[in-house]
Amino acid sequence: MKRHYLIIFSLIWTSWLFAEEGFWTRYNKNPRPTETDTLFEAKQAQLEAKKVRFLYNVDFATYFDNREYHAPYQIPQTFFNFRLSPTVGIGIRDNIGGRHELIAGVSYTQKLGGNWKDVQFDPIAFYHFRYNGFDVGLGAIPYTRRIAPMPEWLMYDSLVYMHPNIQGALMMHQGRWGYVEFMCDWRGSQTTERREMFRLLVDGQFRYKWLMIGGLAHLNHKAGFAEPNYEAVMDDIHLNADLGVNLSSYTPLDSLTIRAGYIFGWERDRECDESFYNHGLLIELYANWWFLGLKNTFYYGGNLQPLRTRNAFVALGDPFYQSPIYNRTDIFAYLYRNSFVNVYFSWNMHYDGNRLQHQQQLIACFSLDGIYHKDHLLRGLFDK
Repeated sequence: MKRHYLIIFSLIWTSWLFAEEGFWTRYNKNPRPTETDTLFEAKQAQLEAKKVRFLYNVDFATYFDNREYHAPYQIPQTFFNFRLSPTVGIGIRDNIGGRHELIAGVSYTQKLGGNWKDVQFDPIAFYHFRYNGFDVGLGAIPYTRRIAPMPEWLMYDSLVYMHPNIQGALMMHQGRWGYVEFMCDWRGSQTTERREMFRLLVDGQFRYKWLMIGGLAHLNHKAGFAEPNYEAVMDDIHLNADLGVNLSSYTPLDSLTIRAGYIFGWERDRECDESFYNHGLLIELYANWWFLGLKNTFYYGGNLQPLRTRNAFVALGDPFYQSPIYNRTDIFAYLYRNSFVNVYFSWNMHYDGNRLQHQQQLIACFSLDGIYHKDHLLRGLFDK
């Protein structure tokens, strides 16, 4: 028994030392003061002032995701992969202050334990224009460029792992009162072996003091193959409005937000002219203190993916949202986080009305570009 107490005390003491040294980086409303490298800042200012700049970046992500699922909506499986994304480009500043960037690169995804047959290459190539809070991107654009992360009921985490880029357009504006963004992701160019598929999404949020008002509109369109192959055309349409409060300034916690929203969905199978209407209530709680956090999402309503059993490509959200009642609780810890490194562990518990299931995620992200932007923390794959 004494030995157990000694081990526990050693772990607590070691954790405290790491925390004091900044191993667990605190990211709160009162951040710790940091020293300013005046020479580095001066060089950055000189680079920003140049009309033409050479741009380069390397992103890396590795993820271990173990799913102990026993449900009619899911299967037990484990993902253990890495993704390397080098890019190069040029940046040009025009006479009115607009910034133009042309970026090209590739995302190389490898399943650990696999070989070259398991490799996936996704090209990155896009034009990016930025001016006075407006951003426009055209081409194959990494999802990490979005302002807001995709909600789980619209973007399954398995797709996040294997679908790194928006293929089409990303337009957004953000300012003092919030943001709005539009995305067109053309996921399939029609051939005899590939379906024509695309999704459109517009979302935004208005913020005033502690109040948050947001919403989104979403269309996922799945067509068929080129002739002579045939497949039914299906649509997945959703509208979502939510209202929330940010209580971070009124509590000892670093972050505390609560949101409640209503989802209306419409799925249709055009071949048989059959439509399914569904709606439900979504409540989300997010709390964070120091390097520890809790995110709880509760859904109650109809099946948001009635056509998934006919064709999985028409529904891109987490399959758990087929359940009329679903609760997900993420307990997570940022093991290390700064502007260019993000390492976190999350233990996720899922309840689908039948039984409690769990999932463990250990994800590490690195971005070379973050070294030159010390004013923000690096986003993770799921941006908890």
